[in-house]
Amino acid sequence: MTPFRAAATRVRRALAASALVLAVAAAALVAPATVSTRLAEPAEAAVYSSCTLSRCADARTARSGWSARSFPTSRGWYSWTGGTCNFAGGQFYNREGQLPTNATYYEYDVYPRACNAARDAYRIVVNRSTGTTWFSPDHYGNFYRL
Repeated sequence: MTPFRAAATRVRRALAASALVLAVAAAALVAPATVSTRLAEPAEAAVYSSCTLSRCADARTARSGWSARSFPTSRGWYSWTGGTCNFAGGQFYNREGQLPTNATYYEYDVYPRACNAARDAYRIVVNRSTGTTWFSPDHYGNFYRL
């Protein structure tokens, strides 16, 4: 290889490496801005005045079961019918302000399962003072009044 050709090869490699460094740097500058923008967006759950979903009947049944247990306020597993358990999640803080404010809410799972099993996304949220109950089939993505 001639000295000229060797020098040209070194220049091409240096340019390729510089282009790679610039591409990585540009990606690093863009990616965090995209992530932080997504995290900064407010949660926007939809709130409905009634519930006509097929699972609303299950949520009403769960509400009856929790009512029979006096709507416990302590977080934990509770014995349920058929040898299963159901989970009370404790206080629901309504941080996004989707539900009416100036109320204290508690959350309860809808579907019983084996004790200590993984929880699903179905919840009811109860205002114990008024008895108003909301069903969320998607872990607080939407609320349906029962």
